[in-house]
Amino acid sequence: MLTYLKQIWSSKDLRKKILFTLGIVILYRFLAHITVPGANLESLQAISNRNQLLEVFSLLTGGSTENFSIVLMGIGPYINASIIMQLLQVIVPKLENISKEGESGRRKINSYTRWLAFPLAFLQSYGMIILLNQQSQIPIISDINNPSVVLPIMLTISAGTIFLVWLGEQITENGIGNGISVLIFSSIISGIPGSIGQSLALAQGDESKLIPFIGIVLLTVILITVVVLVNEAQRKIPITYAGGGMKAKSDQSFLPIRINQAGMIPIIFAVALISFPGVLGQFFTQAESAWLRDVGNTMVTIFQPNTFSYLILYYIFVLAFTYFYVSITFNPEQVAENIQKRGGYIPGIRPGTQTVEHLKTVSSHLTLFGSNFLALIAIMPLLTQFVFTSSAIGSITLLISGAGIIIIVGVVLEIVRQINAQLIMHDYKRFY
Repeated sequence: MLTYLKQIWSSKDLRKKILFTLGIVILYRFLAHITVPGANLESLQAISNRNQLLEVFSLLTGGSTENFSIVLMGIGPYINASIIMQLLQVIVPKLENISKEGESGRRKINSYTRWLAFPLAFLQSYGMIILLNQQSQIPIISDINNPSVVLPIMLTISAGTIFLVWLGEQITENGIGNGISVLIFSSIISGIPGSIGQSLALAQGDESKLIPFIGIVLLTVILITVVVLVNEAQRKIPITYAGGGMKAKSDQSFLPIRINQAGMIPIIFAVALISFPGVLGQFFTQAESAWLRDVGNTMVTIFQPNTFSYLILYYIFVLAFTYFYVSITFNPEQVAENIQKRGGYIPGIRPGTQTVEHLKTVSSHLTLFGSNFLALIAIMPLLTQFVFTSSAIGSITLLISGAGIIIIVGVVLEIVRQINAQLIMHDYKRFY
């Protein structure tokens, strides 16, 4: 381990990228503690302690509701904009053609996503401010109906979201790992010490809390191990490339298809989608109309974390987004065409239509397993807490959510892969 760390530190370029990434993460965590001027922190703290829906949304979008910070919404609006752009690529032919233009097309789509993220952030910022204000007996922001008070706050929070997106892009281009994922990763990691401290404090006051705490720790370790194994698992489809001459030997290769082709993206999309109805329902609970209040209370009840209905819907959303994301990112027709252009074929499968159908079947089977695995891991800690709560064992705060485990493992593995690739390049350059 020490030798590995020494190799990393001896690579000048790699050292700069790691230090750059750490610097951006430190800056982000600093921003998360800068409170919007005029906010009542005592009132906000009481809300954060009892509103689990806001905590889950804040954690998995990199926001900071507990401090009412200038990055209050994190990259949530950018995630929503990404979902909208993914859907539009399927619906709008022009956007679909742009997405197929390679790197230039990807840059155009990313540019459209950023432009869409700002108006979404501006609208969501007003909703979040109103929602947090309604949750408290003492207003967090006084005189909220005054445009001269609320508009500067909305602009500040929206600018914070766009600035976070920019920081994420800087990490992607000049640092290590996917920048957006790294920011969410740091948000999740920063909450672990507090969860451990809170759990240990509860265990000191009540020894019965120690059993579920130990169970949660063991479950977390097991889940992390399983996620790592499945995340790295892949199906290797054999590919044979014809030789250059009559007597030339054919080259053997493999087309790897991962079991978890979608990575952590469906989890993030599902959390953003499943949080919205619950947040919207909390608005309706304050309505003057009785039937709107009833609708709001129903929505809050259904989409409240740690309820059975929430777990079922969460599971379904993860399944749906996994299939949707894989259908966009993996194109069997294009893969089959590329194999055929390079003079390759799958042994026992004819090039063309049969190859496409074979790739579709393999991808479908892997996606079926991968999507159910993602959904099960996502709800497992919530399901465990639901069982603890409904039994005589007692409940305890989760250290890491299932979605958090997926994100942490995905980000760490991606960073390790990039570091290893950089080390190979560093060793290779030494011979020149």
